Amino acid sequence: MGFLFTSESVSEGHPDKVADQISDALLDTLLAYDPDSKVAIETLVTTGQVIIAGEVKTQTYIDVQREARDVIARIGYTKAEYQFDSDSCGILTAIHEQSPDINRGVDREDRENQGAGDQGMMFGYACKETDDFMPLPLELSHRLLLELAEVRREGKEMTYLRPDSKSQVTIEYNEENEPLRVHTIVVSTQHDDFDNDDERMLAKIKDDVRKILIPRTVAKLPERLKELFDDQYILHVNPTGKFVIGGPNGDTGLTGRKIIVDTYGGKGAHGGGAFSGKDPSKVDRSAAYAARHIAKNLVAADVADEMLVQLAYAIGVAQPVNIYVNTYGRSNVDLSDSEIAEKIREIFDLRPFAIEKRLKLRNPIYEETAAYGHMGRTPRTVVKNFESPYSGKLEREVELFTWEKLDYVEKIKEHFKLK
Repeated sequence: MGFLFTSESVSEGHPDKVADQISDALLDTLLAYDPDSKVAIETLVTTGQVIIAGEVKTQTYIDVQREARDVIARIGYTKAEYQFDSDSCGILTAIHEQSPDINRGVDREDRENQGAGDQGMMFGYACKETDDFMPLPLELSHRLLLELAEVRREGKEMTYLRPDSKSQVTIEYNEENEPLRVHTIVVSTQHDDFDNDDERMLAKIKDDVRKILIPRTVAKLPERLKELFDDQYILHVNPTGKFVIGGPNGDTGLTGRKIIVDTYGGKGAHGGGAFSGKDPSKVDRSAAYAARHIAKNLVAADVADEMLVQLAYAIGVAQPVNIYVNTYGRSNVDLSDSEIAEKIREIFDLRPFAIEKRLKLRNPIYEETAAYGHMGRTPRTVVKNFESPYSGKLEREVELFTWEKLDYVEKIKEHFKLK
């Protein structure tokens, strides 16, 4: 018997994602001017207010208020009627120095043996449902909201759109764990008021989602995914009937509260640690990226059709305390999952410094991760510009989403003796 599986996504204008983007923008600017910065920044956003707190150890200074306002403006909160806008919101900063008790376990004279910034377990996952080795329900949820944001920015159709939105996709699978069809789509989007004509408003938005948003999204999919859309899927649009009050005015946002959206949509597993606002000495972030890099490359090398990789660390200790692999009975090699885990240990150096170096994580690459998922994104090289009233202007060329590169496939095939 088959089954249904559901994942959700949220837009860049969702209050939790506003908080994530502010935290990661501050991290990027600190790393741009001082790559050795140690950063753990949390952000809270609510009606007319931004509160930024955390611990930082750095040799540079940045304009925290300016950085936060720039992020809010880029997202689209630029109107006073939203009750949260980039020009007038209050910003309270409570950032202090990193605890020396933590730092002593991380910084070492031999940098290659720097310790993990905290204990914990991190997971990476990959499967063959999509071309980027991500679970299909989450992939489609992200794509719907990316397209919705593009429609909003174009300003030609659905001109009533505001920045906050959510999506959810349910996929029907067969007994072999293969996707059969799109079963249900949910889209909730913030919008302008329609002069209190709620019935007309809801009908218009639902019609536009069905006739504009979904066709535009489907048109950009590979053919094998387009075939999963039929005329029988269930569609829910703004199920409460109205979504005018949204963003931080409608719901308080916090850094790190959308960790399942950030990763695999509930497939695989999650260790519980958030990513945004943390420099790569925090293995919550860097080891999660490393685990995804491992899982994706092993699945791409056809070691298995689906794979979960767990890494775990002790604070101040360089080597992981364990590596765990689960192939869900879908391995393509004559090895146990524990034997695959041992080969991973042989192929990949999983000390925190080695992860930072291999994936180029001490670069300002993080604001782009803070909406629409940290995993399954397209690796690319971009030029980013930074400006500090204390250190002047800076231009940096950086690689984004390095953990998504398929750069270990041939090495893995050789190690596993695969053709």
